[in-house]
Amino acid sequence: MLTQACAAALACLASMATAQTASLPAVTVQSGNQPPQGDVTGFGDQPLNELPISAVVIDAAALQASGARRLADLTSFDASVTDAYNSPGYWDYLSIRGFTLDNRFNYRREGLPISAETSIPLDNKERVEILKGTSGIQAGTSAPGGLVNYVVKRPTEKDLRSATVEVSGRGGVLGAIDLGGRFGVDRQFGYRFNVAHETLRPRIDDLKGERSLVALAADWRVGRDTLVEAELEWSHKSQPSQAGYSLLGNRLAPVPSPHLNLNNQPWSQPSVFGALTGTLRIEQALNADWRWSAQVGQQRLKTDDRLAYAFGCGAEDDYTRYCSDGSYDMYDFRSENERRRLTAAQVKLKGKFTTGSIAHDVSVGLLSSRVRNRFQDQAYNYVGTGNVDGSAVTSPDPALTDFNTNRDERSLELSLQDTIRWSPQWTTWLGLRHTHLDRESVRTDGSRPTAYDASVNTPWLALGYQLQGGPLLYASYGQGTESYLVPNKTSQYLNPGVALPIRKSRQQEVGAKGGDASWSWQVAWFRIVRPMTNIDSCGDGCTGAYDGEAVHQGLEGTLGWRGGPWRLDGGATVLDAKRRGSANASLNGTRPVNVPKLVLRGRASYAVASVPGLALDGAVVHEGRRSVLPDASIELPSWTRVDVALRYATRLGGTATRWTLGVENLFDRRYYKESPTQFGHVYLFTGAPRTLRLAMQADF
Repeated sequence: MLTQACAAALACLASMATAQTASLPAVTVQSGNQPPQGDVTGFGDQPLNELPISAVVIDAAALQASGARRLADLTSFDASVTDAYNSPGYWDYLSIRGFTLDNRFNYRREGLPISAETSIPLDNKERVEILKGTSGIQAGTSAPGGLVNYVVKRPTEKDLRSATVEVSGRGGVLGAIDLGGRFGVDRQFGYRFNVAHETLRPRIDDLKGERSLVALAADWRVGRDTLVEAELEWSHKSQPSQAGYSLLGNRLAPVPSPHLNLNNQPWSQPSVFGALTGTLRIEQALNADWRWSAQVGQQRLKTDDRLAYAFGCGAEDDYTRYCSDGSYDMYDFRSENERRRLTAAQVKLKGKFTTGSIAHDVSVGLLSSRVRNRFQDQAYNYVGTGNVDGSAVTSPDPALTDFNTNRDERSLELSLQDTIRWSPQWTTWLGLRHTHLDRESVRTDGSRPTAYDASVNTPWLALGYQLQGGPLLYASYGQGTESYLVPNKTSQYLNPGVALPIRKSRQQEVGAKGGDASWSWQVAWFRIVRPMTNIDSCGDGCTGAYDGEAVHQGLEGTLGWRGGPWRLDGGATVLDAKRRGSANASLNGTRPVNVPKLVLRGRASYAVASVPGLALDGAVVHEGRRSVLPDASIELPSWTRVDVALRYATRLGGTATRWTLGVENLFDRRYYKESPTQFGHVYLFTGAPRTLRLAMQADF
């Protein structure tokens, strides 16, 4: 049904394309050197400073200058984005506005949904876009924190020949090549080729690994009104992960060595992430005001997930933390040959028209997606007792004794957006997405089958007033939705396998943004109310149900300034997050774990006039106290980290080169970075120790 719907939409749009005349204007083609666009907002044709939406765009230059390798490295760019179980060597989790993003539903690549249950390289990404807040008009189902969209590097108008070599940590080496350009009659064909290989040698013990990337993006300007784009990306990463620390009984122990890795058994094996992802897109102008596009993409993932897994304390009958004496139960966990496949197809029609003096900028889209996840039985076997000094040695037990769960998901989403300009000052933005989803799951032994389907509408609206020569003032309201299914586990739940009724998250936001050639700024107040369930917290004999709400409200501000040799950027978020309405009265009024109340980010760059090409960079990251336990009886102290870099651009033998000497955690501070809870267990991750990196990029 989904395929037929998309095929019908494509046929309709194709028939419109054949009706065009040869006098239509040319398609505007953006090269990789154009300013970044905020496609994740759903209003990609409109600049971010003209939209009533909070979002941040991190371009390729910023990614390279910061030395970012993974999603977790992007938390230093925005004060609303923090860590949410970011273990080196594993896939990453982000929290935005205090809500952890769902790695299955809150990520996009080239505007299409992808799974972030893998390692995603940044070497071939032109930018990473982060939307903050509910995403009901951008995504069918998703957690209310926001969305992340990866945009790949595209062909350049001018020939690009760039090579990068970088050394960091304990001798890890990165080599990368970036090639781009155009060829053919009237330069109608374009290409962008990225290759990267890195030996991973971080300053954390027992974490050696390697990763590789090969990516090709190409386009074909079929005519002045037609553009065809295709890209393919292959990546591979093999690296052990860092096992988390934890509470020792009822106490927060002093910060352990940041070099310590409890995943250090002689039988510990690396986790392996393989991915093959690609998209094909056609964009066609119909006339000066209307155009359509069709896009299809697929992501294929293969994962071997392995860990010497520290979990709980059987000796004290407490599986939420480690034992008081520093020991813990250790398990041999192996889930190998995990296969995930996500296929998505999308058609869009965009255009402009006027009704009297009122201008409309509209977009209609149809998105079909399908997920097929297949797993094998897994090992999760108790193998003995470990201790927090990492000296205990146990024997492996790789027997496949635990069942896994296969999943199939299908969704069909119809979206409509309209930007209504009543006057040069007043604008209204309207959006509505209708989503129909169908989900099934079954254990790998054929037991515990579940299936359900649902339909939901998620609206969004905003009103903006543009002061003449001044800022944009706006107010918005939006909804988002998540679907919940009570696990089909008869030993624990009284209503196993039951789908809970759809309930929606709701967000209000009021803000202002403005600036000029030198200044840019934005301030926003937001309030998000999210329905909560007891599914992850109730014990045996429990009825899975909704259980109150999480209310997150806060104030965000960003400021940027460019003047003479200086470039300054900063941001702050103050967040008041509380639980209310829970049947467990002890939870009401408490702050969620691992959510700081205050977050500050700051970056500065100074170009040294006396030495042309030399610049000094600095970054400060501060995060306030956060709860370790739901009752806030134990908290992590606030922490501050300082990073610095020295950059120098010069020519060597006629070749343009850029050199970077960077130091992360300049003062080698030891601190607990975050305190996430997974599967009911408290984990603590430390900040990385002082790390140096030396990079050289040459453009030939």
